[in-house]
Amino acid sequence: MDHDPATAPEPRDQAAPDGGAPDGGAPDGGAPDGGAPDGGAPDGGAPDSAASSAPTSGPEGTYGRRRFLRWLAGLTVFSTLAMIVTPIVGFLVPPKTSGTASGGKVPVATTEDIPPGTGKVVALGSKPAIVTNTDQGLRAFSAICTHLGCVVAYNDLASVIQCPCHDGRFNPVSGAVVSGPPPAPLPPITVSVEGDQVFLSEA
Repeated sequence: MDHDPATAPEPRDQAAPDGGAPDGGAPDGGAPDGGAPDGGAPDGGAPDSAASSAPTSGPEGTYGRRRFLRWLAGLTVFSTLAMIVTPIVGFLVPPKTSGTASGGKVPVATTEDIPPGTGKVVALGSKPAIVTNTDQGLRAFSAICTHLGCVVAYNDLASVIQCPCHDGRFNPVSGAVVSGPPPAPLPPITVSVEGDQVFLSEA
């Protein structure tokens, strides 16, 4: 049968559409399979150096200051305990020379035991007494605070007789109240020196 050339089918265009990619190709601007996006780092890459910077610990001096404050607090507690315990021990363990001598005088210490600017709690019979070495010579008083009866001690730093219970303070020369709650001065005791021996006279 004769075919009309005018009715023959037109050949199919085999070209890819405009702008299209060939089979298996990546889209325009895209990265090949398995590649990293534009400008990005490949998987498993190192993190940004700025992000890896972590803040360090506090100032190095913080530990030193805390250690110093703990040491200072311990020293304060130790000083307070020493002020309380020293006069009590001095009263409970009197010097070996203690004892009643003729004329009611009791040897309680030597001049070397009480250097200038210091004080010492001693035993006078069954009661404690305190001897101070002042610019005006040796002075002695009852070591029982007139507030609540605590045993006083000599504060070398403040140059006062001080009660550790409620911080009552007395003049080391006269026994008068300097500050605090004590209502009356410390009763004086007669003191004398013979050679290097310090004597107190019992009332």
